[in-house]
Amino acid sequence: MEGADEFTKYRSPLVSRYASKEMAYNFSDRKKFTTWRKLWIYLAKAEKALGLPITDAQTLEMESHAEDIDFAMAAEEERKLRHDVMAHVHTFAHCCPTAAPIIHLGATSCYVGDNTDLIMLRDGFNILLPKLARVIDRLANFAESYADLPTLGFTHYQPAQLTTVGKRACLWLQDLVMDMRNLQRARDDLRFRGVKGTTGTQASFLQLFQGDHDKVEELDRMVTEMAGFKKAYLVTGQTYSRKVDIDCLSTLASLGATVHKICTDIRLLANLKEIEEPFEKEQIGSSAMPYKRNPMRAERCCSLARHLVALMADPLQTASVQWLERTLDDSANRRISLPESFLTADIILSTLQNITEGLVVYPKVIERHIRQELPFMATENIIMAMVKAGGNRQDCHEKIRVLSQEAAAVVKQEGGDNDLLARVQRDPYFTPILGQLDNLLDPKTFIGRAPQQVKQEYFLFPPTCRNERKGEINLSLQPESPQHRVSTDVVFSLQILNNFTL
Repeated sequence: MEGADEFTKYRSPLVSRYASKEMAYNFSDRKKFTTWRKLWIYLAKAEKALGLPITDAQTLEMESHAEDIDFAMAAEEERKLRHDVMAHVHTFAHCCPTAAPIIHLGATSCYVGDNTDLIMLRDGFNILLPKLARVIDRLANFAESYADLPTLGFTHYQPAQLTTVGKRACLWLQDLVMDMRNLQRARDDLRFRGVKGTTGTQASFLQLFQGDHDKVEELDRMVTEMAGFKKAYLVTGQTYSRKVDIDCLSTLASLGATVHKICTDIRLLANLKEIEEPFEKEQIGSSAMPYKRNPMRAERCCSLARHLVALMADPLQTASVQWLERTLDDSANRRISLPESFLTADIILSTLQNITEGLVVYPKVIERHIRQELPFMATENIIMAMVKAGGNRQDCHEKIRVLSQEAAAVVKQEGGDNDLLARVQRDPYFTPILGQLDNLLDPKTFIGRAPQQVKQEYFLFPPTCRNERKGEINLSLQPESPQHRVSTDVVFSLQILNNFTL
C-alpha cells in the first residue's frame, strides 16, 4: 500500500516528471541532512584542533553515523519541538551518545541551514554548467554546418533581408555563452557563511575560546576550508545576505529568458516547416489530428522557462524584507524558490540539448520561401543594374514600384505566387539587364558576411580544443561536488566565450 500512497498526494512534476536524478538528489532531504551532519563534524574537529575538550572518540562516533539518519525519529522530534535543526541535533545525538554533549557546540541554526544552502547552490551550478556547455557545443556544430545556407530573415516577424541558418543559430549561441559566463560568475562568487554565531558577531565562539580572537578567526577559516570553499563572507547577520540568492537566481532567470527566446524561434520556424525539433518514430503529435508534428519539446522549454523567470520575484522580495539581522519569513519561501529554480533550469537544459542534437532543417522549404520574397528584396539591385546599363534611376524606380504593387496584389488578393520577376522579364524597359537577372537574384548575394561571421565568432580557437571535447578533464570544481569530473564541453564553451570578447 505504501507505493499506492504516493499517488494520493501532490508530487511536484519538477521531480516526479522532469528533473535529472543528480539535481533532484542535490536538493533532497538525504543530501540536506547528511550535509548538516558533516558540518557538525567539521565544527567539532576544528574546535578540537583549536583546543576545546573534544575527544577523538567523539568525532569518530559522529563520522561513523554521518549517513545513518533515522528520518522517522527526526520527524517525530520536529513534531514535538517545532524546530527542524534541534530535531536533527537530538536524532544525531541519539545514535552518538558519546558525542551528544558537543554536537552543534557554539553554533546557531543557520550554521547548518545557510551553509548547507550555499553548498547546494554551488553543487547545483556544477551540475548545470556541463549541461549548458553541451548545449553550446551542439548548437555550435549546427551553426557551422549551416553557416552558408541562406534563409529569410525576419524583423517584426515580417520577411526581411536574408541571413543564414547558421548565423541565426549564432544569435542563440551568443546569449547562451553569456549565460555560461553568468553562471560561472555566480558560482565562483559564492562564499561560505562559515562560523558566525547567532547575529553574525561570533560572540558564542569568542566565549568558547575565552576571548581569543585569533582562534575564532582560525575556526572560521578551518571549517570553511573543510566545506570546500576558499573564502567565507566577512560580514553576516544571522544569515548570509539574501542578495546572494538574488545573484544566483537572477542568472538562472536570465538563462530562462534565453531558452524561451530560442525555443520560441524554433516553434515559429516549425510552423513555417523550415526547421523542426526531433520527432520520434512512434511519437504522437495530437490525439485528434494524427498528421501533426507538434514542437512539444520546445513548448515544454518555454513553459518551464516562464516559471524559471517568474521565480526571480521571490529572492528580490525576500531580500527586501529581511529586518535588521534577519527574520524567519525567508525560510518557507526559500525552501521552494531555491530548489525549484535549479530543478527547472536543469530540465530545460536537458531538453534543449535533446533539441539541438536533433534539429531537422528543410532546405527546399527554405528555398521556396526565399523565392516567394526575393523578387521584392532584389528591386534595389535591379535598379542599380539598370542605372549601370544607362537607365534613369527615377524612371526605373517608378517602373519597379508599379510592377511590385501589381505582384503584391496577386499574392495578397488572389493568393497567387509572387510574379514580379515574370513582370520584369515581360517589360521591354528591362531588356538591357535580362541576362543579369539570375545573378541579381542569387540568394547568396543577399546574405552579406553571415557565413564569415559564423566562422569568425565561433571557430577561431586552436584545433586541439575541439579534439579535446571527445574526452574528459578535471576542472577546478569544489571537492564536495558530485560533478568533480565534467565534460570538456565546458572548456570548449569558454573558448567560444573568449572569442566573443575579441
